[in-house]
Amino acid sequence: MRSHTPRPPATVATCTFVGVLVTCTALFTVPCPPATAAPDATTVGAAAQPAAAEAGKTAAAETGKPPMGRVPDAGDRPVVTEHAITIEGRQVAYRAEAGMLPLLKDDGAAKASVFYVAYTLAPTPGPDGTAIPPDPGTRPLLFCFNGGPGASAVWLHLGGLGPRRAVVNDDGTLPAPPFRLVDNQSSILPVADLVFIDPVATGYSRPARDEKAEQFFGRDPDIKAIAEFIRLYTTRHARWRSPKYLCGESYGVFRAAGLASELQDEHGMFLSGLVLVSGLVDFETIRPAPCNDLPYALFLPSFTAVAHHHRRLPADLQRQDAARVVAEARAFAAGEYASALFAGASLSAARREEVAAALARLTGLPPDVVLRHDLRVEPEAFRKQLLASEGLICGRFDGRITGRDGDPAAAAPGFDPSFTAALGPLAGMMNAYVREELRFESDLPYRVLAGVRPWSYEQNAYASTSRELADALAKNPHLRVLVQVGLCDLAVPGDSMRHSVDHLRLAPELRGNVTFAEYASGHMMYLNLPDLQKLRTDLGAFLR
Repeated sequence: MRSHTPRPPATVATCTFVGVLVTCTALFTVPCPPATAAPDATTVGAAAQPAAAEAGKTAAAETGKPPMGRVPDAGDRPVVTEHAITIEGRQVAYRAEAGMLPLLKDDGAAKASVFYVAYTLAPTPGPDGTAIPPDPGTRPLLFCFNGGPGASAVWLHLGGLGPRRAVVNDDGTLPAPPFRLVDNQSSILPVADLVFIDPVATGYSRPARDEKAEQFFGRDPDIKAIAEFIRLYTTRHARWRSPKYLCGESYGVFRAAGLASELQDEHGMFLSGLVLVSGLVDFETIRPAPCNDLPYALFLPSFTAVAHHHRRLPADLQRQDAARVVAEARAFAAGEYASALFAGASLSAARREEVAAALARLTGLPPDVVLRHDLRVEPEAFRKQLLASEGLICGRFDGRITGRDGDPAAAAPGFDPSFTAALGPLAGMMNAYVREELRFESDLPYRVLAGVRPWSYEQNAYASTSRELADALAKNPHLRVLVQVGLCDLAVPGDSMRHSVDHLRLAPELRGNVTFAEYASGHMMYLNLPDLQKLRTDLGAFLR
């Protein structure tokens, strides 16, 4: 691992678990188990963080003051551990680096420490036995982050892309605790090095002393902060020659579009590609208003996909595969439905009844429910009403996943069963992973989700980074974009990005730079095992 000259060298350790070397990201205040606690574990280097903690305890004892908590920042050495995983019969040896990088002021002082976990392929032995590192000029580097805003990167990290995976049921539903961490046979690590970034206030990332976290809360300061992290990581690890990609999920898509432009214009860093997972670049596509009916039309194909999954559509539609039925819903949304919404109060009563009947057919909702909502069914109402006869609610992040909220009279579901199905396994295993396998110690809580309100956007306008996305593509015609969407996503419908891409101010010659991949499940499609396997294939082909 290369680091900036003033920075002390990284700590290196090797851990082997159940015959396979592994890495993970843990976030808890439980002491790190000794090396002998793990089966077949061997330590290659002295652990700097535990040694520092012991030194702190000794100093506290000498002064008579209570011991301080262990709170690493960007001044601490990153911890590097060696691991291996077998994927499709091939052993992949890799290094995991867990640490902090500073966000710097103009005078070089740190204003925040950003936690990251990076995975890189280990050097391979050459013909003469000399270790040969991968060529940074050809090895892709993928920077990954989630959204929120206020979410850490644990979702992409332990959900789908990293070499270790928190186990949920194969269909993405919640397993019984205690939860488990396993090797991720669908990790993209064989194809690209990975860097998972926790924005300030999330994960272990915190502002420096006397600095306020709120300075990073907002569209522009968030983009600038992550751009600065990417610049510094790329510089310290000598990766300027590498093909560089961004992978953002949810609000991370909004961030990634802005970052592509920011990195080009402010740092001269031109990217090879963007991976945009279950997100948006235009908030007007999901937030209706009295003069904005667009979201109702864009959500309709997702309603249809969820209703088809739960077998709530008429028999003639249920007999067809989901893709064909969704295509019918998409055509109706763009045609007759959009026309009816545009008409507003001028729509005749007879036409209103006809459109309501068509919507009921494509959503599985009773016609009176559609009429009661004036042809404008919100996602929360759909989630509450579709399976109301069974006392079930549908998930927001994944409409396939159901739960019981115990309040049939409420207008909206009391919680999101698809969110809670992911939260427990991912949060629990992240806390275990960081200390037990990555050997990174912090006594601060790892914030899977953090409160980052208020989050500043443009005033008197819908927030958007679609212009930045178009600008990045225009200035870098080699930039490719892969948009990955889940059909049953009721948080951000896949047609949100389709609409935005179709309306980018982009030369026709560049439209082929953007491709779409659809998945059967929802927002975190990687939690559904068949979709995870497809995602690896799609992403691997894109990065090669």
